Amino acid sequence: MTHNILLVAMREFRQITGMRSFWLTLLILPLALAVGPIASRLTQSEKTQRVMLIDADGRAAAAIRARLDTDHQRRVLTALSRYAQRYGLDRADPGALWAQHDRLFGDADVAMFAKAGGLPAALAAMRPATTSETPKFDAPEADFVVLPTPPAIARAAPGALDAQLKPLLQPGEFGDKTVKPLDYAVYIPRGFGVQTADVRLWSSEQPGANFVQPLQTVLTQDLRTAYLESTGLARDQARTATSLVPAIAVSTPAPGGGRERMLVRSVVPLLSAYILLMSLLLSGNWILQGLVEERSNKLIETVLACISPDELLYGKLAGTVAVGLTMVLVWGLCATGAAVATQGAVGAFLQAALAPLASPWIILVMLYFFLAGYLMVSMILLAIGAMSDSMRDAQSYLTPVLLVIAMPFTVVAQGVLSNSGATAIKVLTWIPIYTPFTMLARLGSGVSTMEIVGSGVLLAVFIGIEFVLLARVFRASLLNAGQKPNLAALARLMQRTPA
Repeated sequence: MTHNILLVAMREFRQITGMRSFWLTLLILPLALAVGPIASRLTQSEKTQRVMLIDADGRAAAAIRARLDTDHQRRVLTALSRYAQRYGLDRADPGALWAQHDRLFGDADVAMFAKAGGLPAALAAMRPATTSETPKFDAPEADFVVLPTPPAIARAAPGALDAQLKPLLQPGEFGDKTVKPLDYAVYIPRGFGVQTADVRLWSSEQPGANFVQPLQTVLTQDLRTAYLESTGLARDQARTATSLVPAIAVSTPAPGGGRERMLVRSVVPLLSAYILLMSLLLSGNWILQGLVEERSNKLIETVLACISPDELLYGKLAGTVAVGLTMVLVWGLCATGAAVATQGAVGAFLQAALAPLASPWIILVMLYFFLAGYLMVSMILLAIGAMSDSMRDAQSYLTPVLLVIAMPFTVVAQGVLSNSGATAIKVLTWIPIYTPFTMLARLGSGVSTMEIVGSGVLLAVFIGIEFVLLARVFRASLLNAGQKPNLAALARLMQRTPA
């Protein structure tokens, strides 16, 4: 019996792996790994937005430019602080600003950071504490660059600015698509804060809060300073009063901890659940095609003259599972190769993502649920193939089955990543047809041993019952050509005991 099952499994494996569609599908992930970074670079848009400041008095523009630069340096300092904390670089200079992680950096901190030499000086100070495995610091790009104001626009009357700026904000409408559009233009009229409070803002699209807020902060400070001066307060005192801000102490998990740690650790479990789902969706047609062709070509009678229906069933099941595992193995090797070839921050991320696999228990659990899920769905697909006279008939069963299996996956993935919907995910864990996908996805976010064992035992019992019932359907349907069983007939076939 074992010899016959092995022969059927090898034949099924060779038949599926001989299809062109199998090899095309097998190459999808390697091609994506190779093309993905290239496509990302080609499609990456420029983040830095272009700004023009038209200041009739020549005072506010300098303050706006300084505010935009200060906000950018604050982002650099914050990112540098997280970088130093993540890779243990604080020991290089414990008293440096970037070695302090318990507060929001104010304007005075940013000014001190710039005075000390800014980013180049900080990276130089960190260098003694870095190792060959420390990734290069990726500084945040500047959100804005302030362009010089053309003399013609600087001298233009306020009423003429619309016509002057439109070709710069929307150059494509004027036939010059090679010119980068201006993102923002700001006009501060003469006497702002004293004679008028009106300011004009032009934008190439809906203005973003990251520009409007600093612009409004600077202009509001000028207005309040002018008002306090009008009440008799000295200008220095007025500016001091409008620039007072609280010092806020901040407590956050270290980089790689808290929610960030949970998300990173969930990458591999979620990916394994996704690969299980995708391998089943892609191999569904292959699992059906061989059996349907054997039935439609009347070859099944010849096969059954040599082996029993049970041997045919288990052999085909073993062959299709071997095909699925081969796909997963090839994809896993390609992903591992890409990870090994990748250095720097991506390598550090992958190291954290693979942390759940450090436990042999988690590896065994992932293998169990992956294999159990593949066996469970493959058995359903083989039963569908035994009932179908053509691929059209098989598709009429296959499509709703796969939709029912795949529908909750989005809910599970979103629930794991957002750490919400815990009740729904726990309910899905105890529904056997969804148990493999849900448990694989949840392993990175922490699941109790009792829940793993309980859902695993329930899944094993379900698969055992499924094998008994669907094996009856498989045996009874192999030679029943031209008959499409309804639900009542299907239930009767499940109750029929083997002869």
